[in-house]
Amino acid sequence: MSSTEASGEKIVRIGGASGFWGDSRVAAPQLVRSGRIDYLVFDYLAETTMAILVGARAKKPELGYATDFVEVAMRSVLNEVAEAGIKVVSNAGGINPHGCAKALAQLIEAAGLHLRIAVVEGDDVNAQVRDLIAAGQLDMFTAQPLPERVLSANAYLGAVPIAKALAAGADIVITGRCVDSAVTLGPLMHEFGWAATDYDSLAGGSLAGHIIECGCQATGGLFTDWQSVPGWATMGYPIVECRADGSFSLTKPEGTGGLVAPAPVAEQLLYEIGDPGAYALPDVICDFREVTIEAEGEHRVRVAGARGLAPTDGYKVSATAMQGFRAAGTLVIVGIDAAAKAERTAAAILERTRALLAESGLADFSATHVEVLGAEASYGPHSRARGAREVMMRVVADHADKRALELFAREIAPAGTSWSPGTTGPGGGRPSVAPLIRPLAFMLHKSAVEVSFTLADHRHPVTIELHGGVLPPPGAAQVLPLLAPDDEAAGSTTLPLIRLAWARSGDKGNLSNIGVIARRREWLPLLWDRLTPARVRDWFAYLMQGEVERFWLPGIGAINFLLHDALDGGGPASHRLDPLGKGMAQMLLEMPIEVPAAIAREAGA
Repeated sequence: MSSTEASGEKIVRIGGASGFWGDSRVAAPQLVRSGRIDYLVFDYLAETTMAILVGARAKKPELGYATDFVEVAMRSVLNEVAEAGIKVVSNAGGINPHGCAKALAQLIEAAGLHLRIAVVEGDDVNAQVRDLIAAGQLDMFTAQPLPERVLSANAYLGAVPIAKALAAGADIVITGRCVDSAVTLGPLMHEFGWAATDYDSLAGGSLAGHIIECGCQATGGLFTDWQSVPGWATMGYPIVECRADGSFSLTKPEGTGGLVAPAPVAEQLLYEIGDPGAYALPDVICDFREVTIEAEGEHRVRVAGARGLAPTDGYKVSATAMQGFRAAGTLVIVGIDAAAKAERTAAAILERTRALLAESGLADFSATHVEVLGAEASYGPHSRARGAREVMMRVVADHADKRALELFAREIAPAGTSWSPGTTGPGGGRPSVAPLIRPLAFMLHKSAVEVSFTLADHRHPVTIELHGGVLPPPGAAQVLPLLAPDDEAAGSTTLPLIRLAWARSGDKGNLSNIGVIARRREWLPLLWDRLTPARVRDWFAYLMQGEVERFWLPGIGAINFLLHDALDGGGPASHRLDPLGKGMAQMLLEMPIEVPAAIAREAGA
């Protein structure tokens, strides 16, 4: 199904109804009732989510999927989807896609409807892990051997099985682990008949999926200039109107809040990518460097210019492993020198519990972490709030033995009557002890993964072509002359980066990326000169241990930074309050940048 414009051009309209497991229940009804979509797609699976699903299925074998997809989203729109003939694609299957399909089938039957559900299979490669460990398989980020106790291992599949399932007549396609953009690319491959070698089109379709895979992040959510985004409570979810050449227009349902404009869409393009000239997906290696984003009218932009190369012959595998247990306790501390009192309180809790562990014959904690919220702990040496008079102490401990953390948890509350004046809190009892599930990743040859889909109890094998592609080396930036001589002669001043650029940050495991977009295209060479990898590394030296890479995107006037070993392990492995690096762009936007006086005036200084 699709729509046709007056020109006769085929347009496929896809609404992005979920950016993660926990997104708003308003999304699916809003998009379906807009009357402007052919497909409704959902992305639920972050690396952290996979760890949560592993824990859920360990408690109840019938779980392990994103239950919100069935009980919230589909329950709210099922009859309308069936009546309008809207197709649905979702990776809500998690580590139990057949369990998800069974629950949805029961809902469909109870409603008296007849919708065909296909389940994509093959991503679960856990059965191969024992042999991989024996063969010396290494984690791709840490270069360490895989641990003995791997709980799950799922390959990031691509869009081909989704397209095949739709071609076989599926009304709803449920997948396990696939790349986020595949739930959009699959319908486009099916509708436009794109071959596996139509690399430029596949790159464009993948970009459409990448833009909408995080829901409202494409329609003004998380935008640097948040003050300019109206209607937060009624934010519109994204709709892409896709063309056969891989270009697309982005919009949102009429009458909704939010903002569709080039800058917030450019921020989303840069979100969670590394080298923009080599964004590797199972179906294509994308080159986004020359992509353009142009306004087409109010709340509408056109995106074009993605290019593609042959994909590699490997799948990235997302795995999880048990690494003991974790507990995190918090207390509120009020008054003079609150931050210093909080730090001493946390130190006393750890000192006392270490002594109690020793008395009990238990080993020391495997790791601990202390943060003082309200004193701008995330900012490190850039903090301006050391004199805060109201803070929250957060102390985290890891241990291989659950009993050790139960002991730790009991020793948080006694601080309320033992040490610092002004110690209080909202209550809630002792902190819980939870399994510590660590994310892992490695590459697996596509020939080792048997991909298929099941429809009407019949299994359909899917052949995945091997293209033999390789990742290209990073491209050299073609930087224009920095400044005219008379600009330099006119003097200079210092501005915070936010006056010159927009920015957004994200994560991939222990990597953080920060995309920076010049507010004026002509300022990009200046930013390239002033915002060097060394300076960015120095700015975040207190948070990261690795190096900083820098990439150039002339199409949208942007720079992308990739920060290695920046997130304390990332995801559920990280002890930090911001394990996903969401705040790192905000911190970088405060960096002082020296600019010519003329540019300072243009920036409103």
